[in-house]
Amino acid sequence: MSILVQLPLPKHINEERVLGEISLEKDVDGFHPLNIGKLAMKGRQPLFLPCTPKGCIELLHRSGISIKGKNAVVVGRSNIVGLPVSLLLLKEDATVTIVHSRTKEPEKIVREADIIIAAAGQAMMIKGSWIKPGAAVIDVGTNAVDDPTRKSGYRLVGDVNFQEACEVAGWITPVPGGVGPMTVAMLLKNTLDGAKRVIEK
Repeated sequence: MSILVQLPLPKHINEERVLGEISLEKDVDGFHPLNIGKLAMKGRQPLFLPCTPKGCIELLHRSGISIKGKNAVVVGRSNIVGLPVSLLLLKEDATVTIVHSRTKEPEKIVREADIIIAAAGQAMMIKGSWIKPGAAVIDVGTNAVDDPTRKSGYRLVGDVNFQEACEVAGWITPVPGGVGPMTVAMLLKNTLDGAKRVIEK
């Protein structure tokens, strides 16, 4: 059996305590403190990698995008995506910079990136002018914006202005339909790996 906690939790619930109570062998989302601790340590391997960050790296690998030696900028520093994907990029030998809400002149930093992982949770924050020509862009953001032409009254957009970015980037994921399906695939992979470990014991 596997356990997944749908993050983020409501503010009145202690997220750290909930995640810490999950058995390490059942933490298919990879957020147990021991899994994250091992991810942060050189030479250690967590039982499970967080699904969305793992999916981002898998997308780069499967698209033939080299990570080693590249400048990677992660926009956002959440425990769910920003921090773990930064650690995974470091393990892949990228030079990693994290841009967050207190970063001065973020557009200048992002413009130096060969690889951009956008996970800030701000609709279309990253403009085409922020992107270096040919850069690889993974847009993790999922933001609802008003759209009176839609039956629902809204549409989903990423943290990147997709239309502008398409004119500059060498490769980009759409929202929706980019990172989301890969996250689900990585969750299924983690669940299968966990089941195999139990069977092999």
